[in-house]
Amino acid sequence: MEKEIQYFVDKNSVVREIWGKSDTILFIFAGASAEFALNKAVDWLYFTGKLPADPLGRLFSTVSYARQIVFSELNEANKAIDKITAIHTAVEKSRNAKIPDWAYRDVLYMLIHYSITSFELLERKLCPAEKEDLYDVFFRMGQRMHVPELPVNYTLWLVNHQEQLEADLLKSDFTIDLYKQYRKHLGSFRYRLLLESQKLVVPVQVNKRLGFKGVNWLTFFVPVYKFSRRLKLDGLFKSIILPANYRAQIKALDIKL
Repeated sequence: MEKEIQYFVDKNSVVREIWGKSDTILFIFAGASAEFALNKAVDWLYFTGKLPADPLGRLFSTVSYARQIVFSELNEANKAIDKITAIHTAVEKSRNAKIPDWAYRDVLYMLIHYSITSFELLERKLCPAEKEDLYDVFFRMGQRMHVPELPVNYTLWLVNHQEQLEADLLKSDFTIDLYKQYRKHLGSFRYRLLLESQKLVVPVQVNKRLGFKGVNWLTFFVPVYKFSRRLKLDGLFKSIILPANYRAQIKALDIKL
C-alpha cells in the first residue's frame, strides 16, 4: 500500500489559496516592506549589507521561503525552516550577538497579518476557522524555529500582535534610508505604487509611524484590477507595473490548485 504524502500545509487549507496567487503575495510583500523598515531590529538586516544593496531581492527571498514551506512536503518544509534558522545563526555568530526573540516573532506576525489583509483586499473575507488555520501554519513554523512565547491560537495572537506593534516599531535613520533604497531600485512611478499599496494593508500603527496621509488613489483601482482578472487582462497590468527582472519570478508564483 502506497504511503500517503504528508504536507506541511494541508491541500485543502486556505493558506494554499492565499499563497498560490502572485497578486496576494505582491501585497504581502508591500506590507512587509513597510513594516520591515520600521522594525527596531532592522539593523540586523543592515549588518550583512544585503538589505540596502538589494532591498527588493532581500524581502522577496523572505516571502519566497515562506511560500516554499507552504507548498512543500513535510520533510522538505522542515528542511527549509531549518535552513532559515541556520542562516540566522550564522549571522548571529558573525556579529557576536543574538537576534531578539521578539524580532523573530515580528516577522512571523507580518506574514500572518499581511496574508489576511492582502487576501481579503483582493478576494473575500476569511472566516474565523480559516484565520485559525492560517495562524496554525505560522505557529508551527515558529515552533520549528524554536521561537518562544508564541500565542497558542489566533484569538490570543490578535492581542499579542497589537502589543508588538506598539512596542517594536520605530521610524529611524534605517527607515529613511531603506525607503530611499526602495525609490532608487523601483523608480518614481513604481515607488509611488508601492506606497499606495502599503496604505491598503498595513496596520494603523505602521500607517501613523510612516506618516501616510491623503487619499489613496489605489483604492479606486483595486476593483478595476479585480475585474481585469475576469477578462484575463491582469497580466498586461503586471507587465507594466512590475520591474522587468522580477516579472518571471512573480509569474511563477501563480499555482493552479
